[in-house]
Amino acid sequence: MFAVIKTGGKQYRVATDDVLTLEKLDGDAGEMVEFNEVLAVGDGDDVTIGSPRVDGAMVTAEVVTQGRGKKVIAFKKRRRQNSRRKRGHRQYLTTVRISEILTGGAKPSKKPAARKAAPAADAAPAKAEKAEKASPAKAPATDDTAAKATSDAPLFTAPESEKDKLTEIKGIGPVAERQLNEQGITTFAQIAALSADDIARIDEAMPFSAAQIEDWQAQARQMAG
Repeated sequence: MFAVIKTGGKQYRVATDDVLTLEKLDGDAGEMVEFNEVLAVGDGDDVTIGSPRVDGAMVTAEVVTQGRGKKVIAFKKRRRQNSRRKRGHRQYLTTVRISEILTGGAKPSKKPAARKAAPAADAAPAKAEKAEKASPAKAPATDDTAAKATSDAPLFTAPESEKDKLTEIKGIGPVAERQLNEQGITTFAQIAALSADDIARIDEAMPFSAAQIEDWQAQARQMAG
């Protein structure tokens, strides 16, 4: 006997004892879940198609594990616009084992586990106070913390002179200009005077290649002069 169920916007053909992975469902391992959106039920050549659901049909399953899928990377880049975006996503998934396929309004032999009641609002302050007492005192800042704070500092010291409009350099857009300003680079003269070590530092810490920076230098020398 088999059934076609719908969950998480997808349809699955299932039979008793099948193990399948679905988009996240509520429930801990060992609990029972019910699927009421049964689109079709079949036993051999005898198949009942719902419109859209089969009346009185239900599929029950036991939660095996809760987990997450593999990370999917979405990367978008616009050529010659100095624009790139990288995002990762890991879908929450639930693995279940099909227990019963019920028809004609039959009741499942195992009922879903009762949900735990939410804690009363009055208990929240007491719980927070208890956690505060149990938490240890904050440790003093370590050398690693100080090093991290130092690494967040700008790469260069911005001059006191007025900022130049860096977008006049071909290849520097508004986003790149903002990123350069945040790192203390605000004038054509600074870009023109960058040393090989400075270019290496920018190449390592910012999304600009050494070739790009050298091209900007050639233009900045003309504008600064």
